Amino acid sequence: MTAATTPPHVLMPGPYPEWDMAPMAASYTLLRWWEAADRQAFIAEHAQSIRAIATRGELGASTELIASLPNLELVACYGVGTDGIDLAACRARGIRVTNTPDVLNGDVADLAVGLTLALQRRISDGDRFVRSGEWAKTPMPLTTRVFGQRVGIAGFGRIGSTIARRLSGFEMELGYFSRTAREDSPLRHFNSLTAMADWCDVLIVILPGGEATRGIVDAEVLQALGPKGWLVNVSRGTTVDEGALLQALEQRTIAGAALDVFLNEPRIDPRFAALDNVVLHPHHGSGTEQTRRAMGDLVRRNLQAHFGGQPLVTPVA
Repeated sequence: MTAATTPPHVLMPGPYPEWDMAPMAASYTLLRWWEAADRQAFIAEHAQSIRAIATRGELGASTELIASLPNLELVACYGVGTDGIDLAACRARGIRVTNTPDVLNGDVADLAVGLTLALQRRISDGDRFVRSGEWAKTPMPLTTRVFGQRVGIAGFGRIGSTIARRLSGFEMELGYFSRTAREDSPLRHFNSLTAMADWCDVLIVILPGGEATRGIVDAEVLQALGPKGWLVNVSRGTTVDEGALLQALEQRTIAGAALDVFLNEPRIDPRFAALDNVVLHPHHGSGTEQTRRAMGDLVRRNLQAHFGGQPLVTPVA
């Protein structure tokens, strides 16, 4: 095979589902970085040949990795969040970046609603209550009504607005926090997260990750949410001050939390496991087969477009 027909070399920091790996392997030379015994030596060996990175949202592409690849042209992300990718470094070198927006909006919104229901109606507790045989001995304690509450949505992009549409069927009063008000939304807008937390019963966080939102749900916001307020986080673990959250949960200065995301995933703080006022979920907002297939398809389409000289399908601005 001549150099002109050699499949482009694509570095993969972590695997995709096999239904993506097989067609990608048929079109590209996949460099399976996660299998390398010496990751640094692996990069040194292949650096000159790597033209693209096919990564996942939680794995990203670091400043150091990008700097080590002189012929890198594209970073294709399996996921919406690009906070793990050094976008400034990519822009400086003309490296294109893509992600997989829209195809996962509905699943993440569904999970946000499901976690809200599971938290306030104590669905996980109810399951354990029946399995343990306690139901035969005593009634289950009463829970919290979901419909009719005030819900504040922190972040009102594609997913946040989808969550609002889902919750509109629950006879709720809805508000949202964002930098600017959406002219296409009749919902109440807050430009202060603390003010919205003080107003709402349930605070759902769907903000993007990154330095601009790091720890934005802090002790002040949690204090405003108060002992009858509930937190649901389906965004990034970085958006919540985890130390302040654990303290609020342990001291019951908020009613409870449902969390799909954490710092230091998957090795989360063990203090969470000791709490009875939380629902814990393994960062699985987009975790349905249908959506994961659509995400992989979008990654492959972006790779195909790039190497075929066509416009990218979902470029990151």
